Amino acid sequence: MAEKKKNRYGPLVIVGVVLVGMAGFGSSGFSSSMRSLGTVGDKDVPITAYQRQLNAQIQNMSQQFGTQITFQQAVSLGIDRQALQSVILNRTLDNEAAQLGISVGDQRVFDQLKAIPEFQGRGGFNADSYRLALQQAGQSESAFETTLREEMARTLLQGAVVSGVPSMDVFGQTMIAYIGEQRSATWTSIDAEALTAPIPGATDADIQEYYDAHPEDFTLPETRDITYVWLTPDMIQDQMEVPETAVEQLYQDRIAEFMQPERRLVERLVYLDSAKADEARARIDSGESSFEDLVAERGLTLNDVDMGDVDQEELRAAGEAVFTATPGEVVGPFNSPLGPALFRMNAVLSAQETPIEEATPQLRDELAADAAREVISGNTDGILDLIAGGATLEDLAERTDLQIGTINWTADVAEGIAAYDDFRDAAARVEQGAFADVIDLADGGIFALRLDGITPPAVQPLDEVRESVAQAWEVQAVQDAVIARAEELVAKIQPNTGFDTLGLQATVEENLTRTDFVEGTPPAFNEKLFEMAAGDVVVLDAEDRAVILRLDAITPPDTEDELTAARIEGISSNATQSIAQDLFDAYATALQKETDVNINQATVNAVNAQFQ
Repeated sequence: MAEKKKNRYGPLVIVGVVLVGMAGFGSSGFSSSMRSLGTVGDKDVPITAYQRQLNAQIQNMSQQFGTQITFQQAVSLGIDRQALQSVILNRTLDNEAAQLGISVGDQRVFDQLKAIPEFQGRGGFNADSYRLALQQAGQSESAFETTLREEMARTLLQGAVVSGVPSMDVFGQTMIAYIGEQRSATWTSIDAEALTAPIPGATDADIQEYYDAHPEDFTLPETRDITYVWLTPDMIQDQMEVPETAVEQLYQDRIAEFMQPERRLVERLVYLDSAKADEARARIDSGESSFEDLVAERGLTLNDVDMGDVDQEELRAAGEAVFTATPGEVVGPFNSPLGPALFRMNAVLSAQETPIEEATPQLRDELAADAAREVISGNTDGILDLIAGGATLEDLAERTDLQIGTINWTADVAEGIAAYDDFRDAAARVEQGAFADVIDLADGGIFALRLDGITPPAVQPLDEVRESVAQAWEVQAVQDAVIARAEELVAKIQPNTGFDTLGLQATVEENLTRTDFVEGTPPAFNEKLFEMAAGDVVVLDAEDRAVILRLDAITPPDTEDELTAARIEGISSNATQSIAQDLFDAYATALQKETDVNINQATVNAVNAQFQ
């Protein structure tokens, strides 16, 4: 087993010796009278501490984004508030350490100073380098050493809070035993063909019993009786006049759609430099590797390198070679926007030219639909005025182009106007007596509706659904018989009995884990498999068949394996650190509630102004 680390976790806040001379943002501009943002307990909150923390967090976020973020962007991300809270937390801990009398001696402070690289000379710690670094950072020796002493005391306090967290070795071992356990099994499925006798038809008593036991299967859903008026672009599109000049203009605007040049289906494999691209080309020429081999070596798939259909101009430097290549031919390397690349041409797509005469019907329909949407939109205010004046839906149908209709709507109805999500949502919400409103449809149409009545859910009379009940009973009876037949077979299957001796064609699964999925098995397969003991045989209901499952072997994870041991160590360490972090967070939260915090927001704003 890999050797365990003795230091399972360190202090949650590492001693931070900040020597950056406030480079980048807010490095100066304050008078000697402005040194503090306020107080936390008996401790001042130095402006410089907030500046350093804010600058550090901005730089850190910039590194994550890969570009320097502005202060305005930092504020929008809440970085300024995070920085202030971090400084307040540190000063809260500093105040508590002072209250408890926790401090470090001069020698320990000096030892820490000697370990700081910025203060080193050729012979080790250099006092001149120390003074020069502090001078460049705008700090005095006494202020810096006080900051260092407080940070070391703060770390002692934090370490004391979390030092009692126990090692989580047992947790790590338990988790690996659960996650890493593997099981081997044999299984088969049987259906109605395995039955030895036919299922008799349902008697009246059977039908009645099934009907009584499954009322939900024969219950009609709530039905909402709705009257509606609606108008869609399709209803008035034929009435729209479309000038020929508009059709011609739209054709020219979309000429690239109707006059497509010859194109090619192309794949592109990009390399970091020309040498690697040339080497790959040589391997193809020698027959050592195919294009597919080169793609697989890069950990890619052909989908990853597929450019789709492109014209010659899109291929840039490779355009002429690709367009003169034969299907399946690899050309290059050529420079591409992503670097040197090999190109494989897979198919030729001929130029497509659609003259205006052929495109006109499509373009006219599109323009007519646009015009119809404009008409509907322009009439909406007038319809709203009519409704406000007391017009009913029937009135609207008489006085406008709106068409009236009725529907017995349930959640299962999705034809006609009920095909629109907007209508279904409104139909589900509308209440009787509600004021009619004009609601937009996704295609540019509009509608309004009225709830006339609600028919609550009701079980259909048996006489009306007798045939359906009989069919459902038969399906259930067959499945029950299949399960019973499977149980008979299970009684004959022992740990070492071959399924084939019972005429069963079985499948053997080796080394299954809890996250594996076995195709052809019911959802409960894996869950049941990991509840069983070795040698157990069970029957699983697979709705239209039964699955017979036998657990053959259980293989625990090899804790002597170096990788497994490392995973145990990682899980244990993460659990310990997580508990320690939660413990410290709870301590810090309670401490902050008990500590008086007084921050001058005007001073914070002044500091922030220096960063803009």
